[in-house]
Amino acid sequence: MNRPDRTRTDPDEMRARILAVADEQFRRLGYHKTSVADIASELGMSTANVYRFFPSKGAIIESICGRVVNEVAEIAFAIARTSAPASEKLDQLLTAVHQHSKTTLVKEKRMHDMIVAAVQEKRAIIKAHTERIVAILQAIIREGVEDGEFQVENPAEAACAVKTAFTPFFHPILIEHCLQHGEDNEAGLREQIRFILKALGKSD
Repeated sequence: MNRPDRTRTDPDEMRARILAVADEQFRRLGYHKTSVADIASELGMSTANVYRFFPSKGAIIESICGRVVNEVAEIAFAIARTSAPASEKLDQLLTAVHQHSKTTLVKEKRMHDMIVAAVQEKRAIIKAHTERIVAILQAIIREGVEDGEFQVENPAEAACAVKTAFTPFFHPILIEHCLQHGEDNEAGLREQIRFILKALGKSD
């Protein structure tokens, strides 16, 4: 009976180990100051061996960015799956997404800077993340229409409009701008969510 060769490291396991070390060093030193050689040294392997699993440092950054934005998507999915009315889900989701971004800026500035760079570089992971959030918004809006809470003809268009209207509280650069200038973005957040719900046809 053939048995698997346990002397070989599983590729997925090795990738996970590399990302775990990269994540820790990005948070501690920043992605700019962390080299592939630093990651390899921490793992006790050669730089060339890291490149067997990731073709470039950019690929590692992309994967770590994916981890950060996936946290947001998981929060959004969890809210969308609750039995709350659609208007409450939308309120909770928009608030949670904003709070997560702001917390990352305040408590994990180096990770925030990495996400900002990914946005500016228009990395594919950011585009995919935005599309995923819009899809979740669309599902909630459609649910609200079916339940008579919202009055819109096209949930897909409405979801895109909500994303655009919420950009000041969703975009990491704009969130940072508000905090740097001491603006009360919490009051603005509540006001904008009320505006969005009214635009969707939700009455007070």
